[in-house]
Amino acid sequence: MADKLKVATTSLAGCFGCHMSFLDINERMIELAQHIEFDRSPITDIEHCGPCDIGLIEGGVCNSDNVHVLREFRKNCKVLVAVGACAINGGLPAMRNHFKVEDCLNESYIDGLGVENAQIPSDPELPLLLDKVHPIHEIVKVDYYMPGCPPSGDVFWTFLSDIIAGEEPSLPYELLHFD
Repeated sequence: MADKLKVATTSLAGCFGCHMSFLDINERMIELAQHIEFDRSPITDIEHCGPCDIGLIEGGVCNSDNVHVLREFRKNCKVLVAVGACAINGGLPAMRNHFKVEDCLNESYIDGLGVENAQIPSDPELPLLLDKVHPIHEIVKVDYYMPGCPPSGDVFWTFLSDIIAGEEPSLPYELLHFD
């Protein structure tokens, strides 16, 4: 058998639902493990993305750390995949794009219900917020899009099976839904 494909995954500004959905391939994960190995992912807890065949990115880009991670993935992954609505179009996190960042911070940390000891966090280790949430294709080149909120386990399975087989990924219409 040929070498296994190396796959890296990350979640930027999103809910982590796409990763949870990926796990919904259930027992097929055992078969998948015969063909791929994980680099950076929540499964391995590897901190940086090394050279990989496939990078699966969930979530939009909302801060300087997201930009850094996304560029690292693009540099190290032969194929970069935008996974889910947040990566593709900003998703729910992009709802803040209609407001100034300052207004969002004030609502969350100063004026919000139940806020005690009101102060906006200013630790230098916190990543700088961007003025808006971006879909990942506005920051780096994306090779494929895996739509859904989240994409189903069957979408992950079909997409990765096509790649493993050396075929162009194809997602039948009946697999695509947003619920």
